[in-house]
This record gives sequence, C-alpha cells and structure tokens, in this order.
Amino acid sequence: MDWNKLLSAKRYHPGPSTSLFHTHDRSQFQRDYDRLVFSSPFRRLQNKTQVFPLPGNIFVHNRLTHSLEVSCVGRSLGNKVAQFLKNRKIKLERPDLLEEIGTIVSSACLAHDLGNPPFGHSGEEAISQFFSEGQGLYLKKLLSDEEWADLSHFEGNANAFRLLTHNFRGRRPGGYTMTYATLGSIVKYPFESKASHKGGYKYGFFQSERDTFRQIADDLGIIQMSEKPLQYARHPLVYLVEAADDICYQIMDIEDSHKLKILSYDETVTALENFYNKDDDKEDLKTIKHTFSVVTDVNERIAFLRAGIINKLINACSDIFCAHYDDIMEGRFESSLIKELSGKNKIAYEECTALAYKRIYHTSIVTQIQIAGFKILATILKEYTDAILKPETYYARNLLSVMPEQYGVDKEASMYTKIQTVIDYVSGMTDSYALNLYRKIQGIELPEIH
Repeated sequence: MDWNKLLSAKRYHPGPSTSLFHTHDRSQFQRDYDRLVFSSPFRRLQNKTQVFPLPGNIFVHNRLTHSLEVSCVGRSLGNKVAQFLKNRKIKLERPDLLEEIGTIVSSACLAHDLGNPPFGHSGEEAISQFFSEGQGLYLKKLLSDEEWADLSHFEGNANAFRLLTHNFRGRRPGGYTMTYATLGSIVKYPFESKASHKGGYKYGFFQSERDTFRQIADDLGIIQMSEKPLQYARHPLVYLVEAADDICYQIMDIEDSHKLKILSYDETVTALENFYNKDDDKEDLKTIKHTFSVVTDVNERIAFLRAGIINKLINACSDIFCAHYDDIMEGRFESSLIKELSGKNKIAYEECTALAYKRIYHTSIVTQIQIAGFKILATILKEYTDAILKPETYYARNLLSVMPEQYGVDKEASMYTKIQTVIDYVSGMTDSYALNLYRKIQGIELPEIH
C-alpha cells in the first residue's frame, strides 16, 4: 500500500473534492476531529455505559470519556509512527502529510465507539439476539442471507461506519462527509458480515454500506483480499486505533474498579506495578517510590502508575508497528499490536485481562445492567419493528410519530432498510433515553407536562 493514497484528504460526499488546507488554518484532518467533537452522536456518548452503570456517586468512565482518552493515546501512537516514516524517508508527494498522521488516528479514535448502542457491549448482544433467538426471528425468511447476517450479529463497528456515511432523511448527502483517510482508519474489521466467522462475528460494514466501503477502500489503495465475501486488508492506521483502544480500556477499567472498591488498593498497585521489570526499569521504579513517599492520596497514586504504564504501552506498540511495518503495508499482518507485546508488558497485560474478566466484568452491578439492557432494548425493538412494518394501525402511527425525522423511511423501501431504520434509532439512544422510552411504552410512566 502507498501512503500517497492512504493519507487521502478527499471527502466522502457527492460534491467537488476539496484541497488539504483551508484559509482558516485547519487541515482537512483537523476539521474531521473538530466535526466529531461537535457532533450530536459524540455528545450522546456521555450517557452511554462503558462498563459500569451511569451515573453514580463515584465518577467512572462512560463512552465519551473513554473515547477522549483513546484519542489522546492514538495521537501519541500516530506521532511516533510518523517519526518512524520520516526516518525511513518514504517517498511522498506531500511530505508534510506525515505531520497529520497523529490527527488522523486521533480522529478515528474519537469515532471508534459512535455506533455502539446503549448499555455497553450487552446492547450489541441484545440487538443481535432479538433477531437470532428472540421475537425478531420470524424476519429471517424475509431477508437475504447477507442481510440476515448483519441483523443477527449486530456490530457496533459497522454501525459507526454507517453513522458517518449514511444519508439520513433531512441530512446532507455523505453523512458527516469525513475524509477517506479517517474513514479508512475507523474500519477495524474490513469485511462484510458473511466473513465474520474469521473474526468472532466481528465485521466492518453492513450490506447497506458495502459499496461505500468498496469505493473508499479502492480509492485509498487498500489491498482487496477477496470478493465473495468482500474482504480487504486493514488500513495501516487501524492498528494504531485498535492499540489505543486496547491500552485504554484495559488499564482504565482497573483504575475504575479501584475507585468502586471492587479491587483493593494493594491488588490494584500489584497489577499495575507488574508492568515494570526490576532490572530494566530501575529508574522508573525509583521515581514511583519517590512519588509515593510524597503523595498520600491513594487515587492519585493509582493515576500516577496508570499514566506511566500507558506511556510504556504506547512505546511498545509503536515499536511493534515499526517492526512489522513491511507485513502491515503488504496486508500480511493478521495480529494486533497488543497481542505482540513481549516480556513484562505481555505478562502484566494478560494478568490484567484475566483479573478484569474474573473480578470486574462479571460483578453483580455489571450483570444487572446487562439484564436490564436486554429487556429494555428487546421491548423497544419489538414495538418499533412491528410498527414500521405495519404503520397503518392507530398504535403504530402514534409510536412512529415519536421517532425523529432523520429515521423516516419510504413505504417502498425494502424490508432490510425498514428494519435498519429501527436499529439506527435504537442504537443511537442513550441509556437514560432508552430506559425512559421503555417505561412509557410499557405504561409504567407517563410523560410530564412542563
């Protein structure tokens, strides 16, 4: 693959292409970043569960704070890789584009969770199981195999790509009209759902965006791996976006668990200090010891440890990217940067992962929100799917009138398109919006008059 194509500032929209730099001193990639920050879907992330229920007396991460932190880590990874490419003296028609890699990765990091529904990862499972095992199963016979694979294995990553590129009713063509480079860097699994068995039912685009992704990938010069099912290699910067996410969620979940007293102070310190080697990291350990002698606040101590570990993992992952650079550029690298960690970093990261699964992700408080999310989303999906397929009834007309205009659909639209409209609406909800709508649909709560 060629960086001259991979760093394309071309925007996804039917109008004329634009130049890289505008008169207001922001590059197209910086405009991507700003556009995401000011967007409604990004703001809604503040009320979407990351792992723990929201809100509470103790502040923990939501999707918004997580995305901002991933963006910071992604920028650092991008800047390190940019420096590597400068040293390698790759041939670029615009050498100054290397300075934009950090911004591109940072923007893609901001967008990586935009397509996730409410109630964390259990929200994805709730949508999938509504179709694969629940009351939406009867729709299977009305859809193609490819369309059914999309619905029965709903994927937040594919939904993020749809959210950014789909022309919703009343909105401008091209969605958020992002640059090709940013859009290419978002797609973590560059294949359709029929190929998802290779990635544990993960995929990067729905059938509705299949041609859109092909257009962008071909323009970027990304290597096509197969036609049926459609599959491409990853844009190289995807590896950095993925690594930033892996670094943040794993380490920050440990810190949040300490604040919630799921993990004790000693357990948390031990888990984080395991990243340091007594022989190779003597100076770092000396600094930690000195800092702990000055700082008595236990949360601040944990935050200091966490910051140092994130820095270690940024350096390690950028080194791994550089070491596998040729394989990445030729579409041969099939691992992730975090999986290629070695030494203490690898051992400590795997121990943190095991600790998280044993002590964090299956705690009662997390399980309770998963149960609630399943019930809430299944109910809303059932009511709105029935309504959009049979909109002529009195109840359906009233129910559909609550949906925002952007989710409108023509009567002549295909079955797949109509169902997708409901999923667009549901996946865009915040936790509290979904809960309130569920209560109203069930007659548990009536709207207040203000």
